[in-house]
Amino acid sequence: MREPSSSPTATEALIELVTSYHELNGVHIDEFDRAPSPLSFMQYIAKNRPLVIRRGAEDWPAISLWSPEYLMQKMENTMVRVAVTPSGNADSAVRSPVDGKWYFTKPLEIDEPFGELLTYIRQQEQGKGSPAEVKYSQAQDDNMRGEYSKLYPDIAEDVNWATECFGAKPDAINVWIGNSRSITSLHKDNYENIYCQVSGKKRFVLLSPVETPCVNLQLLAQASYARDSASCIVQSNLILVPESPLQEIPWPLWDPDRPKENDTLVSPHSRPLHVELEPGDMLYLPTLWYHKVSQECLGDDVSISVNYWYDMSFGGLLYAANTFISNVSKIAGASTISESPT
Repeated sequence: MREPSSSPTATEALIELVTSYHELNGVHIDEFDRAPSPLSFMQYIAKNRPLVIRRGAEDWPAISLWSPEYLMQKMENTMVRVAVTPSGNADSAVRSPVDGKWYFTKPLEIDEPFGELLTYIRQQEQGKGSPAEVKYSQAQDDNMRGEYSKLYPDIAEDVNWATECFGAKPDAINVWIGNSRSITSLHKDNYENIYCQVSGKKRFVLLSPVETPCVNLQLLAQASYARDSASCIVQSNLILVPESPLQEIPWPLWDPDRPKENDTLVSPHSRPLHVELEPGDMLYLPTLWYHKVSQECLGDDVSISVNYWYDMSFGGLLYAANTFISNVSKIAGASTISESPT
């Protein structure tokens, strides 16, 4: 590590923080080939570092049972909540073609029979008809124990070694069903996350909370996709509609897969971690870590994941330190390379 200057600027101090963190922690993710003991796992919680558990969920009935045929048998006529977007970009920063401003844009949400959703997802993945709009089951409301409860017996009710360490059962269990067109943009959650892959593959790009000054957080007005009944566009009639009254949310503009766009002076010092999960694999995604997620379908033309959200602890240093880093990043915001949203 280099010695800090006698009176660094806010930007220089942030660069020193990010580079020091990577020098001390490395740019790899530990992997276990079996479930960790609670004592071993507690070390990763304490360090706020991710961990991959290969084949950690391989004994779940879901791993062998959740074929398209089985899912149809169990769920075909069950109504489920579906996110609809023009290009798979639900809950992301989108620049409006009307006023040129950035908005945090939520998907159009509809309810439809599960059978229609699964058929649409698979046909789109197969290239049949190539419908433009992307559908994704991504309700983050404990839907595994709600609308997907018929499938709940096929998974574990919790992750026992995680439950022992966190001292409570999961606050929510969510199921994610989509195809390769769906991408979850870079964001963070105030939850400890155990992410389990059931079908297809999932790819994560991860950034430590220390890298907050890299992601170009901006306060964005909220918007949602909605149907434009007057549109004559055949492929999609979804338009971006700003919400009223105006509400703002801090959201990253920087995409680690496009590092030269919307970057800050600290962004070049980011060292993203990359993880790929296959069926049966688990990922411990620590609270406040930024993550971007994409997926790949295998033989069944669908990707399915289940994640367990455990409440984070706001005590100790982590949350307070992350808030401090965010505030210093705002002070250094004048050094943003790209144009900020107006």
